[in-house]
Amino acid sequence: MDSPSRRAGADTELLSVSWNQNYGCFAAGTSHGFRIYNCHPFKEIFRRDLKSGGFGIVEMLFRSNILALVGNANSQYPPNKVAIWDDHQNQLIGEFSFRSNVLAVKLRKDRIVVVLEHKIFVYNFPGLKLVHQIETLSNPLGLCCVSQDSNTSVLVCPGVRQGQIHVEHFGLNIAKLITAHEYQISCITLTMDGLLLATSSTKGTLIRIFNTMDGACLQEVRRGLDRAEIYSIALSPTVQWLAASSDKGTVHVFRLRVRVDVEDVEDKNSWHQGRPFSPLVSVRKGANPGSLLSFMKGVLPKYFSSEWSFAQFRVPEITQFITAFGDSNTLLILCLDGSFYRCSFDPVNGGPMLKQEYVKFLENV
Repeated sequence: MDSPSRRAGADTELLSVSWNQNYGCFAAGTSHGFRIYNCHPFKEIFRRDLKSGGFGIVEMLFRSNILALVGNANSQYPPNKVAIWDDHQNQLIGEFSFRSNVLAVKLRKDRIVVVLEHKIFVYNFPGLKLVHQIETLSNPLGLCCVSQDSNTSVLVCPGVRQGQIHVEHFGLNIAKLITAHEYQISCITLTMDGLLLATSSTKGTLIRIFNTMDGACLQEVRRGLDRAEIYSIALSPTVQWLAASSDKGTVHVFRLRVRVDVEDVEDKNSWHQGRPFSPLVSVRKGANPGSLLSFMKGVLPKYFSSEWSFAQFRVPEITQFITAFGDSNTLLILCLDGSFYRCSFDPVNGGPMLKQEYVKFLENV
């Protein structure tokens, strides 16, 4: 890898965007390198531009100087190779090569996960030794999530059948398969501790929340009636809210009725030491809006009794975008057209969200 410089070009193209593990920062892969931004307050932290091309995948490890970089077709850096880059030392500390293109990389403080179309490789960190492999159904979106809590080590990815989720509890040495949807999986996300999983399918109408220990479906919410491509699903740190973005240009926020009572358990780590998960889960009061005809549940089609979104925000431009929760009932929206939104929602009454901040970050050269 050639030494990064700080040059900027007016022809810079945005190739990818990704949140860091606690959603306080995000990385942007560009046709000339990469840039790192802070979310609150919004500002560019640093950028690295290379003479020989850019990166289609840039993954941060929290706020550290460690990055995982994958090139793209128009770059000198091949898309089948992962570079682990120490930006503080300005040096390559590890590299992995594969026979097919890398579709995603996920980082933990003790693991590096590399996703190919039909296989997932798990390496320890910093040793970079291969410790696990998982076969998957064709996974062109590179779907994979890992927990970030130091007490748990959970990985979820598509299974070997359509609509199936593979859950790997490394701490328990247990693998579980969950039949989540009838159609192919389109989006997945985990809570930081890996206790809860949210999923959607290529149909894009329903989002389901599962217990990763026993595979039980804890709640189901409805994005809409017509097909949609779900771009992202986010779970709030308090596990009180869920947000989903789609190609309809709308972000929907749902109230979760699932509560994880980890603080009420005498031994907070008991669940991942083999004890039952059920004592940690209860149901909150309050629900999302339903149809006016929901009282006829069992008579009318199922969608009349569905839970609909509590709050909504429409992105003005037609573009792909991902979302995450910020502080104090705020939502962060990151778009592939180089724009960033911060909006807020009323936690009592819901309804349309209020735009608080808008930045065209790619234009800040």
